Amino acid sequence: METPPLRLGLFGIGLDAYWPQFAGLKERLEGYLARVGQKLGRRGVEIVNVGLVDNPDRAHAAGRDLRRADVDLIFLHVTTYALSSTVLPVVQRAKVPVIVLNLAPTAAIDYAAFNALGDRTRMTGEWLAHCSACPVPEIANVFKRAGIQFHQITGVLDDDPVCWREVDAWVEAARVAAAMSGHRLGLMGHTYGGMLDIQSDATLQCVTFGTHIEHLEVDELSARRREVSTADMQARVAEFHREFDVQPDCLAADLAEAARTSVALDKLVADHRLGSLAYFHKGTGIPENEATIASIILGCSLLTARGVPVAGEYEVKNAQAMKIMDLFGVGGSFTEYYAMDFKDDIVLMGHDGPGHIAIAEGKTKVRPLKVYHGKVGRGVSVEMAVRHGPVTLLSVIETAGGKLGLLCAEAESVPGPILEIGNTNSRYRFACGAREFAHRWNSHGPAHHCAVGVGHIADRLEKLARLLNLESVRVC
Repeated sequence: METPPLRLGLFGIGLDAYWPQFAGLKERLEGYLARVGQKLGRRGVEIVNVGLVDNPDRAHAAGRDLRRADVDLIFLHVTTYALSSTVLPVVQRAKVPVIVLNLAPTAAIDYAAFNALGDRTRMTGEWLAHCSACPVPEIANVFKRAGIQFHQITGVLDDDPVCWREVDAWVEAARVAAAMSGHRLGLMGHTYGGMLDIQSDATLQCVTFGTHIEHLEVDELSARRREVSTADMQARVAEFHREFDVQPDCLAADLAEAARTSVALDKLVADHRLGSLAYFHKGTGIPENEATIASIILGCSLLTARGVPVAGEYEVKNAQAMKIMDLFGVGGSFTEYYAMDFKDDIVLMGHDGPGHIAIAEGKTKVRPLKVYHGKVGRGVSVEMAVRHGPVTLLSVIETAGGKLGLLCAEAESVPGPILEIGNTNSRYRFACGAREFAHRWNSHGPAHHCAVGVGHIADRLEKLARLLNLESVRVC
């Protein structure tokens, strides 16, 4: 399914009374606005620039234009003083979050050159070209009283990397928010019995993120396995050997079963246009279904690496967390506490089942398991550690008040011994220390699963939460 472009609304503000008083001021401010539009432009982004808004009539028209364009986010470039009555109608009608750009054209006014102009009219016009900070309190006041969600960026139009990294982060967060809206999450099977923490209101997921949920039957996947040809199965086994480090003690029969399920799973995902999947099924009593679920791990790992994150144990909230991390381009592997290592001050984390092989440290191993602990069946599984370096953990939490929120932490994936048990597992070091991390993280009542991705992106996750009007917590 083709992803539609992110639509960013853009407008500048001014006061029409200034234009006949100060020659060239309007054109100068329009040039600033065009420069912002150029800097916002990037692949997959459509800029809807409605120009310089300088009176209430123009404001109402601009608001209608932005609403018709169905923009996802508005950037308001404050170029000079403007009346709040020329700003409010634009954003009221558009009804999307607003980023207020308080950007000076230069880092400082050249005071000597300014004062040497010798013409106070020219001097006032020059000052007005630099006074972007002036109306921001007025705009903030009106937005607050109107209940309009807004965020501020203060800096310089050019040569201000801190400012423009902040802009980039907002654009990226908006892109993820837009992609989560309408993305299709498949739910196959049922929750793992007794795990009360992972149960979630599916309607709440739809309301919060705009996700469409497609309920699927394991029987459908089993039926599709029967249709997989020998040639397709053999081709998928060959792909396993290319993508994974298949250990020599893996049985050919187990790899063939995993390949059949993988091919069938790809077709299931394509036909239902899924962007993510959460699954669990006991399979007891129906051997065919048991064989399907027991052979699902390699196929789910391939899907996860291809942008369709798969969460085990029917963990709906974590499927969403994994998808968010994937949309940010940092992975999103299924994980939970494994153990505490107080000697090295690290936390071991991982999970049985699928892993995000695209963010692995080295090539992911495939190992045979005689038993899947706590689950039926046996077969092949993946063993990997997340790439060494900076990582971010994300949990979509559900509060006692019945709302969703984002809980995150930044850490380092560090080398060292891991548990060679045929599961994903890594060693994470937290700046606050392993003991303090555990206390802080657990105090917010997350489920025992979370998603881990490479890189430090807590700032982007916080912006995503603000765009979605969610509580966000960063513990480390």
